[in-house]
Amino acid sequence: MLLNVLGSSGAFPTSESPCSGYLVEHEGFRILLDAGYATFPALLRHTAAESIDAVLITHGHPDHCADLNPLLRARALGGNDPARLPLYSPPRALDAVLALDRPGMLDDAYDKHEFTPGESFVIGPFAVDTRLLPHWLPNAGFRLTAGGTTLVYTGDTGPSPHLIELARDADILIAEATWPEHVPAEAAEVLSSAAQAGATAASANVGQLILTHLHPGVGATESVAAARRAYSGPIAVATER
Repeated sequence: MLLNVLGSSGAFPTSESPCSGYLVEHEGFRILLDAGYATFPALLRHTAAESIDAVLITHGHPDHCADLNPLLRARALGGNDPARLPLYSPPRALDAVLALDRPGMLDDAYDKHEFTPGESFVIGPFAVDTRLLPHWLPNAGFRLTAGGTTLVYTGDTGPSPHLIELARDADILIAEATWPEHVPAEAAEVLSSAAQAGATAASANVGQLILTHLHPGVGATESVAAARRAYSGPIAVATER
């Protein structure tokens, strides 16, 4: 399994980083995992728009799905006539981004597959498990397994035992860590800190922790240090590559 980080900035993109987006590939099958602001240009540095085989979206906030619009425009208007792109998301998560264009303009560019978080399914060579994780909007955490490797991605989430269950013994956990130590009180149930991500990684016995969705201005060194107090395995901050 090959993972490329397209972006990881929380809330809004910066000059250094797009928002959340990950390109996951196995046996030539390419999944786009979230498509936040500014991830489409980053995607094009790795592959063509028509080469994406499926898209998984955790939830409907634009820092996780806004660049689905240029991706679909490129496939619909680029002249290569690719197959319809399967889009997987919780119910109604994509309604707003799919309504950005005139009615019917992109209808032939995608097939929408809505699922209830908690369901499991297969996409190409990937077995996909999902869990409902706490956020302001319904958010699906994803567990992708292919070729003996397991990758777990939280989307945006507050603390939850379902997250530990989802991440159990995963090779890689990509965990939302908006703040290093303490999440503001108004968001404490729906967002996480790097310290909490480290505790989750330790409890779930994951092989590697990747911190993502850091709020712009939050330092990587501070976040890694916060996660390190609970988790002794490899820790990195998601950066575009």
